[in-house]
Amino acid sequence: MPKKTKAIKKTDIKAQKPWLKKVKPSEYKIETVEPNKTILIVCEGQTEKLYFESFPILSLSVKTVELGQSKLQLVESTENILKSETYDEVWCVFDMDIKYDEENCKSDFDNAIKRAKESGYKSAYSNDAFELWFYLHYQYTDQENHRKFYYKQLSIFWDINYEKNGKEWKFSSKIYNRLENDKKASQEKAIKRADKLYKEQKNLQYHKQNPVTLVYELVKILNKSLRN
Repeated sequence: MPKKTKAIKKTDIKAQKPWLKKVKPSEYKIETVEPNKTILIVCEGQTEKLYFESFPILSLSVKTVELGQSKLQLVESTENILKSETYDEVWCVFDMDIKYDEENCKSDFDNAIKRAKESGYKSAYSNDAFELWFYLHYQYTDQENHRKFYYKQLSIFWDINYEKNGKEWKFSSKIYNRLENDKKASQEKAIKRADKLYKEQKNLQYHKQNPVTLVYELVKILNKSLRN
């Protein structure tokens, strides 16, 4: 015999009797963890590689590679790396470093930046030297200085013969911490100074942007993922 159902009075519905309320299914908050963003940083030299490796990154996966090649060759080698590896962002880090064959240096510098842009990479380029970024932690300059100027100034700031010993692994691996712990140095000011230099020159040909360093743009990306 079929089970009798209880008739629902209209007065019960209007009164919203407790026994008429449906029990809602339990809701559980499901936490999802997004995979870390991946960045490839391809560097021209050891100093750059060790500096970027020193950032205390937490929520970002960073791979740094030192190639020690000319600017355009560095970008081309980056293309070869990406044939077997995938990254969310790719940064090529190199500087002008004017040598005796000045015209060749200029064209190599310009062509490398153009090639990187065409390939969808970002360039943290410096003119004349990567060390300009370190110098800007201490002082501002808008003069076209040769890299030896920065070597000399860093030698004074750090009480070391930078040109002779500053590029050695033991010293280079500690530059990030040195800058962070030096009360006379300021990364925040370096970013503002570098940004000012770039904005004033960004419409010039790349090799004519001097002094300039776009390292600050990569630093800002890395800073978003620092361990607190």
